[in-house]
Amino acid sequence: MKLKYIITALTSLGVCFSSCSDFLNQVPLSNLSEGDYYKAAEDFTAAVNGAYSTLQEGALLNDRYVFAEIPSDNTHEQSSGTVSAQDGFDEFYLTSENGNLSNIWNTAYRGINRANTVLGRIDKVEMDATLTARYKLEMKFIRAYLYFDLVRVFGDVPLVLKEVSISESLNVVRDSKEDVYAQIIADLKEVIADIPESYDAANSGRATKGSARALLGDIYMTTHKYSEAETILGEIVNSGKYALLENTAGSLNRDGYEKVFDPNNHNSSEAVFEIQFKKGGYGEGFGLVNTYAPGNSGTNVVTVGGTGDNNLPDLDIWEAFEENDLRREWSMALGYYDSRYDNRWTEATHIRKYRDTPHAGGDSNNNYPVYRYADVLLMYSEALNENGKLSDAIRYLNMTRRRGFGYQSTETTPVDLAPTSQAEFRLAVEQERRVELAFENKRWFDLIRTGRAVEVMKSKGHKLNETNLICPIPQAQIDLNDKLTENTYNIEPR
Repeated sequence: MKLKYIITALTSLGVCFSSCSDFLNQVPLSNLSEGDYYKAAEDFTAAVNGAYSTLQEGALLNDRYVFAEIPSDNTHEQSSGTVSAQDGFDEFYLTSENGNLSNIWNTAYRGINRANTVLGRIDKVEMDATLTARYKLEMKFIRAYLYFDLVRVFGDVPLVLKEVSISESLNVVRDSKEDVYAQIIADLKEVIADIPESYDAANSGRATKGSARALLGDIYMTTHKYSEAETILGEIVNSGKYALLENTAGSLNRDGYEKVFDPNNHNSSEAVFEIQFKKGGYGEGFGLVNTYAPGNSGTNVVTVGGTGDNNLPDLDIWEAFEENDLRREWSMALGYYDSRYDNRWTEATHIRKYRDTPHAGGDSNNNYPVYRYADVLLMYSEALNENGKLSDAIRYLNMTRRRGFGYQSTETTPVDLAPTSQAEFRLAVEQERRVELAFENKRWFDLIRTGRAVEVMKSKGHKLNETNLICPIPQAQIDLNDKLTENTYNIEPR
């Protein structure tokens, strides 16, 4: 049974696979006894899949753009103002009472506690030793993934490595981000050493060597460990397991790029780690197709379900694409032709990157690309440049760029770039990441890790300072636990 199908049954049960309580939630979400679970191998299969299901949840996926795109120069909040909580991210006046902060905190720690529960209990049950070892590695990957989210959003956070009860959760303290990163790195090194390279189709979407290497490479880039990043990302590039989906040779087209996001082309050769979805009324559909459709567009943009009118692209990102870059019109649109009014053009900038005909509202067939090979190539090129290997860096940068303009990735083309200095290359790869990975929740964190967030956003009229690069700790958590300290978040005068 495929992982995505297994999760269907688990999401309705929620916390019963993590223990009778979830970390840092004030009240239990289930009254089921802990003794009713974790007695047999199949209980741990369910528990592991339950941990994966956390990655599908709205706060970590459907609302990920709130943390990763809206603060950047790519997108802005809903124009109607009905989601004013998002405006705090867009204009940098967050308060600790913003509901999005509590949502990501609670969901991430729920997933962490699910992973810790498996890790703490699985050795007590008699089951196949190879499967036991693999499940433990998968849970360490999930834990590392979730802590990477938390540490980038909040900085110092509680580092909890065992299953905890509600009473225990009310006494945790924040650990330094350096300690959190050290634990993430230690976990991922262990995962990479022993986790499988791949699985059969029935287990698509599980953590692999490649996905763990990509996550670790991202962490090394974020912490400016460029030598380590070059090594681990180079292992992906040289593994022969992944490849860009190429355009058809002979004429300028973008069919290779389109295949990356084809809702029926899951887990392709370019997919390093995808969060799995399946439409069809299973409760496992992908929601962003509807979320990103422009308001009042009826069935002109998405034919089934409602229109969210969320995460609206700025004109700045439209203009960031060069005129002949074929990725632009696949990724976004400035409006649509309205069939209700004689195909009249209606201006409504919106994201088009994720496309499908939903089974119902919020029930599309797209997988979510956490890491794909193009992202790996661009991180690798950036690491090479930081390590003084400019000519090698240019080679990998141009691979994604060529495909974006309609060529194949390995041919010499008129659009090839040839930066002549490390500083020039930094700007070139920043630009290429922006357009290649547009609306994949990379831009804001890229600007932060390169130290360019304040400079770039100020140059575009935003008022922010260095304290705005991490978010306030949710007030609900501080009210429950007076040992948690608050971040400094200074709001610039408007």
